[in-house]
Amino acid sequence: MSVGKTPFTRRKIDFEALAGDFKGLDQNDPGQWPLAPRVAVFISLFVATIAAAWWFDWRDQADLLARREAEEQQLRLDWAAKKRLAVNLHEYRRQLEETDRQFGALLKQLPNRAEMDSLLADINQAGLGRGLSFELFKPGADVVKDFYAEMPIAVSIVGEYDDFGAFASDVAQMPRIVTLNDVSLTRLDGGPLKMEAKAVTYRYLDEEELALQRQKQEQEKKDRQGRK
Repeated sequence: MSVGKTPFTRRKIDFEALAGDFKGLDQNDPGQWPLAPRVAVFISLFVATIAAAWWFDWRDQADLLARREAEEQQLRLDWAAKKRLAVNLHEYRRQLEETDRQFGALLKQLPNRAEMDSLLADINQAGLGRGLSFELFKPGADVVKDFYAEMPIAVSIVGEYDDFGAFASDVAQMPRIVTLNDVSLTRLDGGPLKMEAKAVTYRYLDEEELALQRQKQEQEKKDRQGRK
């Protein structure tokens, strides 16, 4: 029984004949070329056209599209953040009011310049009331901050240990803020203890001082910008 050829029999490509189609081509009459060269030229022109379009036009458009997509993503994030702020606006306002109230309460613990003398007298009286003897009570120069000033006070006190503890407790309970720093205790020859410390109290700046402070900050800002 003989087997005939089926329609699906594979045909071998004749590479020699295909190569021969590319020989002796007349460049002035491409319409007479064989099919293979014409197909090859068409594919080459198509690829070159796509490459030129990408290089001269599509590449910039792709970069622009990527930037716009990134901007869109950032805008979405900004919108979501602002939406959360809008939803919680009432709570933020309540927290701001509470912060202002607490700040005002703290500010009231800072004396002004007119009240400093009475505060210093209260500190001195607290020591005398505990039977302590002041050898030194010397207020120093104010150290001005943003809206307040620090006043350091060098103190040297003689007395007993328990009296020092009671004095420190009295100072801590004063309505005005007073801190004791750099505390050192030494025993005098066969006698009581001597405490040396730096007491620091604070006062808020009045309107005149705040204006001078703002002017100083603005001048420092201009000086920094001028040096750049």
